[in-house]
Amino acid sequence: MPVFEYSFTVRAPVEAVARFHQDTRALRRLSPPPMFVQLHRVEPLGEGSVSEFTLWLGPLPLRWQAVHSDVDPTRGFTDTQARGPLRRWRHTHRFEPVDETTTRVTEYVEYDHADGLSGAFTRLLFAPAALRGLFGYRRWVTRRALEGQR
Repeated sequence: MPVFEYSFTVRAPVEAVARFHQDTRALRRLSPPPMFVQLHRVEPLGEGSVSEFTLWLGPLPLRWQAVHSDVDPTRGFTDTQARGPLRRWRHTHRFEPVDETTTRVTEYVEYDHADGLSGAFTRLLFAPAALRGLFGYRRWVTRRALEGQR
């Protein structure tokens, strides 16, 4: 099963970073163009909370349902695909204070592709280079949103 890990630092306290990522609007903010996120149901982050959305890649819709677990108010959470385009997607978000004003964000994803045409499509969409681009964009948005706030 493929694993992807991406880590970066943000000049912001861990509480601010956690709040930013736990906001129900975060998925939209953290999704790069040309990806558009249509939210259908987003519960406030908590153990067992559910998010249902469609990722639009141009005219192609990818319906997704994620269930949240291992929720810690300042240390992170995990979202696991309950329904969606992949056989498996488990994304752990971890926030660790480096010092009082800096936080390390680590994104850890375990995923697996379905067989057939669907799997061929997700192998392109979620290829390592594409994931690096996606999480690089997330780093940029997080820093832009938080590093100017003191």
